[in-house]
Amino acid sequence: MKSDTSRAMQEKYRGMLMAMAPGERLAACCAMFDTAKTLALAGLADEPDPQGLSLKARLFLRLYGRDFPPEERRRIVAVLQGR
Repeated sequence: MKSDTSRAMQEKYRGMLMAMAPGERLAACCAMFDTAKTLALAGLADEPDPQGLSLKARLFLRLYGRDFPPEERRRIVAVLQGR
């Protein structure tokens, strides 16, 4: 993947992350995920859902849908739908 960040800045950022205690890195990661989830939920609230999927299923598809092959994705959505 192409990056718009210079190699020097990437190395500086990595150094800053590695200087943090493991617990601090975990907390930062969790905070970033919470922010991403909040933004995804806000986007889903504004989108119509013609398939009638639950919010959980829609959130799963938004965050992780491309990480699974179609059959596995359908199985996970069915579980989230309570089927």
